[in-house]
Amino acid sequence: MNKKFNEYKSINYYEVGSDILSFWKKKKIFEKSITLRNNGDVFSFYEGPPSANGMPGIHHVMSRTVKDIFCRYKTLKGFKVYRKGGWDTHGLPVEIQVEKKLEITKDDIGKSISVEEYNKECRSAVMQFKKNWEDLTERIGYWLDLNNSYVTFKNEYIESVWWSIKELYKKGLLYKGYTIQPFSPAAGTGLSSHELNMPGAYKEIFDVSITAQFKLINNEKSQKIFQQFYDNIYFLAWTTTPWTLPANNGLAVGKKIVYSLVETYNKYTKNKIKVILAQDCLPYFFDSKNEIHNNIDDDDEKKLKYKILTTFKGSDFIGLDYEQLLSYVKAEKPAFTVVDADFVSTNEGTGIVHISKTFGSDDYTISIKNKLPGIFVKNNKGEDVPIVNKSGKFVKEIKDFAGMYVKDFNKNSVKDELSTDAKISIKLKTENKAFDVKKHKHTYPHCWRTDKPILYYPMDSWFIKTTKLKKQFIKQNKEINWQPKSTGSGRFGDWLENLVDWNLSRSRFWGTPLPIWRTKDGSEEICIGSFQELKNEVKKSYKKGFMDSLLDDTFDMHRPYVDDIVLVSNSGNPMYRELDIIDVWYDSGSVPFAQYHYPFENSHFFKEMFPAKFIAEGIDQTRGWFFTLHVISIMLFGKKSFENVISNGLVLDRDGNKMSKRLGNAVDPFEILKDGLERLRNF
Repeated sequence: MNKKFNEYKSINYYEVGSDILSFWKKKKIFEKSITLRNNGDVFSFYEGPPSANGMPGIHHVMSRTVKDIFCRYKTLKGFKVYRKGGWDTHGLPVEIQVEKKLEITKDDIGKSISVEEYNKECRSAVMQFKKNWEDLTERIGYWLDLNNSYVTFKNEYIESVWWSIKELYKKGLLYKGYTIQPFSPAAGTGLSSHELNMPGAYKEIFDVSITAQFKLINNEKSQKIFQQFYDNIYFLAWTTTPWTLPANNGLAVGKKIVYSLVETYNKYTKNKIKVILAQDCLPYFFDSKNEIHNNIDDDDEKKLKYKILTTFKGSDFIGLDYEQLLSYVKAEKPAFTVVDADFVSTNEGTGIVHISKTFGSDDYTISIKNKLPGIFVKNNKGEDVPIVNKSGKFVKEIKDFAGMYVKDFNKNSVKDELSTDAKISIKLKTENKAFDVKKHKHTYPHCWRTDKPILYYPMDSWFIKTTKLKKQFIKQNKEINWQPKSTGSGRFGDWLENLVDWNLSRSRFWGTPLPIWRTKDGSEEICIGSFQELKNEVKKSYKKGFMDSLLDDTFDMHRPYVDDIVLVSNSGNPMYRELDIIDVWYDSGSVPFAQYHYPFENSHFFKEMFPAKFIAEGIDQTRGWFFTLHVISIMLFGKKSFENVISNGLVLDRDGNKMSKRLGNAVDPFEILKDGLERLRNF
């Protein structure tokens, strides 16, 4: 053989990369890597579904390079490695994008634009950049089956999700509850605890904090105090959310905590007052150099003088009454009463906690325990609702602040304008009801998609009883090979240790509908687990006269079409669908079975592919995709959904922030690819 290899004086990496990609495509090398190994063992792998409603960034190249390295290595070792692509197509990212495009808010949906029109826009937007994603996938040499990708908005995928929800329902793991939940006014929906713990959700901010004065009522129950110390006695309670004060319905103390009764002055009104706060909290408000032991006759503006009159145990205050701080909306007794709570501490504040039944989880629980009525107003249906609406504004009954946002939810808000918290504080200062007002630096939860603050809000929601299987989740997590190990034992393990029930409901439009129908009084309900079951139930309803027509096979399982379906209960009453859609993270957590339309087809293939031998995504998925994969599979099948996982770090921008499509700070990978594929993969 005299044939010589071509000699190159220089090398063009871009051309070399392009030639290799062309060769793979022309010779169908990826396809052959599977078909030529028909008798080989399967190395199962799940592709975490991206959303194609935005351009891919360079951070997506990182995770895809990691995936490709391990899948390619296993291919070279003789394994059959299926790599099914997929698209995450529901949820807030898509809805918010469409609302921006149409210049509407959630409140406009169903009014200026129908739910049907809105969801058509969402369906169109979600695949807007699909071609760009496919192009990037091919150009970085990431082998992935894009011709048979799963799509979460397709009926087949939704049907598998419905099946899984019905399985949980049959196991008693699904329930409806009225509780205080994280709620995003900017997005118009409740959030789950794992969404609230996405990277960057807790932001360090400066808020107005206030130590409010709650005046003790002189009556038979408080005679022990008033006989000795007369009038003008106030409980001090500190809060970083002054906007919740119009909803105050109780005060909580620790029954074993020692409290001081202190004579001093209000620094804003100069009125002489007596205040009650925990003995250990005195240094937070008073300088010991200013303590005096004789009478306080005048106030030194530069020094807040004070005199300790006596001490009490918290148990001495339980059951005492105080005056309502802001009496816009009245409440019956035993509201405005002091109660005992084990969460009260003296680490900060005053050792006395302001309770608002409608805006705090602990507050709600302690109010129920002590039968303290909350502060509610009536809506146009005559139902009790909180004094802040779901847009984050005070209702009309809060006259001085009606229509004001309680936090900065509005993208058009004026930054220099006084906050509602500041305005409430000014009012309380002038009324001798504010003891101390200052800026306070703390962390506060924000919506993972809007970057706006959340509220804790009372809502009817459907929950998955994840806490029931907590021990199983923890046990099986320890069997997973995490890389790095610290992510599995630390970030993920800690999350499981502090697990709460999963809020499945979302009061939105574009997503997998919750497949539960109930009678109006809630006494009868049905959970639908397949399209065929829905068709069968519609037949019964049609015969009863509740439906005008039957369903055909082209029926779209999204809103608003499923909302129009009325089913019939066993006792012959109409049943209406619970209008919520489900958490979009449940969609992606259903990948192991729903990508194959299991259990309706491909049962053998699903069993061959479950659990995954390997998955990989960024560390931001620890409490997202990794979590939902883990818990859904254990709840359904009793075993973990993945055996090995790489949780890679995040690609940061020049300011140290995570690169993100949403934030617009991601480097364009197509620009870098002009210098060659391997450069980018090696980087």
